[in-house]
Amino acid sequence: MDHLSGLDAAFLYMETPETPMHVGGLNIYELPAGYSGDFVDAVRRHIQSRLHLAAVFQRKLVNMPFELANPVWVAEDDLDLDYHVRSTVLPKPGSRAQLDKLVGRLHSSLLDRSRPLWEFYVIEGLQPPDDAAPGTRHVAFYSKVHHAALDGAGGIALAHAILDLSPVPREVRAAPLRRPAMADNFGIAELAASGVKHTGTQAIKLARTLPSLVRALVQTLRPARHMGGPSTRENWFGPRTPLNVSITNQRAFASLSIPLAQARLIGKAFDATLNDVVLAICSGALRHYLADLGCVPTAPLLAAVPVSLREAGNTELNNQASMMRVSLASTEADPLERLHAIRRSSAAAKAATASMKAVIPTDFPSLGAPWLISGVAALFGRSRLANRLPPLANVAISNVPGPKFALYLAGAKMLTYYPVSIAVHSMALNITVQSYNGALDFGLTACRKVVPDLPDLARHMQAAHDELLALAQASAHDATTVVQAATPVKARAQKAGRKAIVKAAPGPGILPPPGDAPGDAPEGAPRGTPDSALENTPEPALATPAPASKAPRKPRARQPGAPAATPLAR
Repeated sequence: MDHLSGLDAAFLYMETPETPMHVGGLNIYELPAGYSGDFVDAVRRHIQSRLHLAAVFQRKLVNMPFELANPVWVAEDDLDLDYHVRSTVLPKPGSRAQLDKLVGRLHSSLLDRSRPLWEFYVIEGLQPPDDAAPGTRHVAFYSKVHHAALDGAGGIALAHAILDLSPVPREVRAAPLRRPAMADNFGIAELAASGVKHTGTQAIKLARTLPSLVRALVQTLRPARHMGGPSTRENWFGPRTPLNVSITNQRAFASLSIPLAQARLIGKAFDATLNDVVLAICSGALRHYLADLGCVPTAPLLAAVPVSLREAGNTELNNQASMMRVSLASTEADPLERLHAIRRSSAAAKAATASMKAVIPTDFPSLGAPWLISGVAALFGRSRLANRLPPLANVAISNVPGPKFALYLAGAKMLTYYPVSIAVHSMALNITVQSYNGALDFGLTACRKVVPDLPDLARHMQAAHDELLALAQASAHDATTVVQAATPVKARAQKAGRKAIVKAAPGPGILPPPGDAPGDAPEGAPRGTPDSALENTPEPALATPAPASKAPRKPRARQPGAPAATPLAR
């Protein structure tokens, strides 16, 4: 029997009506010029031909007797493709705002556990941008798959099964012949025996790794010490904010895209990784968003950042991930100082996680887990403890690397790759980023009751990116100016040195290198100065631009149970 791992099954047990545990994506496709067919039917036929390439399409869950242990995956021999691949049409004018609202509603409903845990939606009626060529047709494609079946990297592997590298779908191997499965007819005794055996095996593995596991858990939750900066530790808990409360089952969604080259330019200018830049963009946006609500935490926000445990080349669709916490340095007003602080915190968290990566398990004993985890999850939600307890993290932020080239579905070209993720009690906002074909696509998922103005946060993210980009461009311009100004000085120094040598030694002989010759080098360019010294001259400090002034915004009504707002010190 194919048992779910402990980590996979945990997403089933933590699921409640208020906290659906499925992940998904929103893609916008451009149909080929002159396309006149039925794209919905084309997609169904295309998916039908690829079902055998990914196990998630044709398997469902069977629970253990009395839910004493983790469920098992069994084959689904009667797949209703019309149920799993659906279609809908946006009302006119078919704007992006309407599309985001529709995705939020679709993402709010639970998946049917009696069927394979996935659904696809083809959304027509989407208005193309104003600068699109006449006759251009865009369609949207929203997908959701239960997190028990795959993680972010597994989602990329799933996408590779159904997407192509050209408008002409590739030839795939034929589906193997299958005999009628008897999986649905497992007896109670057979299921129970398998569950006990699987639990015993996992208990033995856990006993062997328990000391290392305890150290890994403590290391994950322990505040990390900064490296390369002030000797300080993060807080054990994040500050309470209006985002860290109990949530409902209603979801909101917003999206934005920024050029990947611009994000890399920011990282290069300030010696930061792409992840650091993404975190800095989110930090700047959250700082201003909370300020709009009349609230600024006195301690830095903490981000829960997933860490992949997947080995290189592993294309399994199950969950292989852990989590680290990174300070967003949101109390720092200067965007560059904020980025540097995030870089130090991220480096410390990565170092701590890397030392424990090999011992973090993705499977563990499951005897009684369905009752225990489900009971705790239900109690935590119904008691609304999230409104009173400090959060372990304030926001979930994930960056998933994706393809650097265009992908196609049933002949249509994919234009965007927005992730749609999970909001939970005490962490009502999730920001997931997917790189795709030269862009960073941000997908913001939140509880609609807690964050009713999610598009405002997306606009703050764009502004935070623009601010960092302007500073990076200014830094690059200053560096270029320094190099250009130094080049003539160096040339004059070399020329003057050659003249002095000729006057002092008119006869034949071997001349010393121009830079080592005595001469009247201009002040500020000492003799013998190598190129690298001129290029590495410290750049002048950049003044941080003051934020643009704007009319004060009326604070939004605070949600029940949310912490009181702290006035912002202007």
